[in-house]
Amino acid sequence: MPEKTPDKTQAAPTVPEVLAELAGLEDPRIRAVNEKHGDDHGVNLTKLRALAKRLKTQPELARSLWATDDTAARLLALLICRPKSYDRDELDTMLRQARTPKVHDWLVAYVVKKNPHAEKLRVAWTADPDPVVASAGWALTTERVTRKPAGLDLTALLDTVESEMKDAPDRLQWAMNHCLARIGIDHPEHRPRALAVGERLGVLKDYPTPPGCTSPYAPAWITEIVRRQQEDATAKASPKTSPADA
Repeated sequence: MPEKTPDKTQAAPTVPEVLAELAGLEDPRIRAVNEKHGDDHGVNLTKLRALAKRLKTQPELARSLWATDDTAARLLALLICRPKSYDRDELDTMLRQARTPKVHDWLVAYVVKKNPHAEKLRVAWTADPDPVVASAGWALTTERVTRKPAGLDLTALLDTVESEMKDAPDRLQWAMNHCLARIGIDHPEHRPRALAVGERLGVLKDYPTPPGCTSPYAPAWITEIVRRQQEDATAKASPKTSPADA
């Protein structure tokens, strides 16, 4: 689908106008919940997305909103930007400026993954000494494990996870664990080792998981998703009984 651009017959909103609108969406209860997870904003994300849909794609406004260093403004910027318009150095700088988890995650998921420099950044970030930057590299690696595994050395990835994940800082550990789980889920030939690595390390084994949700503990995660996939495959393969046969 082509990008939606703003109606040029209408004046583009200014940064102060957008910030004022975001301030009007602020909810103290949402901020209190977000702050527990390290995110310093109180805007309902559904309303934020509705605002982005109304603004449509506005690359220059997105850059100006990013420059404010306001978390809600940066989240909005990531929704109205043009991902392919950023060069490699610009994205690297933005990642290092992303000081809250939600901004970091959205930058990687909504912008970097769609950018032509994604692979070069993946390689560079994975080797970065900053664990938060490295976690972005692992997030991009997980994307490749699932969607474009050709060229990846999955055995080497498992070696790295096995030797480094146990003592990695939280965000990096979480990203490596996600990669471990996806290797086990998406690549049956590596599943036994992925399960064994997860069991031996025990990372996130005791993570509190609400009823009905899948545990982030890799062996449990792999087992549950594979079970669902097998159930779905069985259901699709089974012949459907017509009402006349019932």
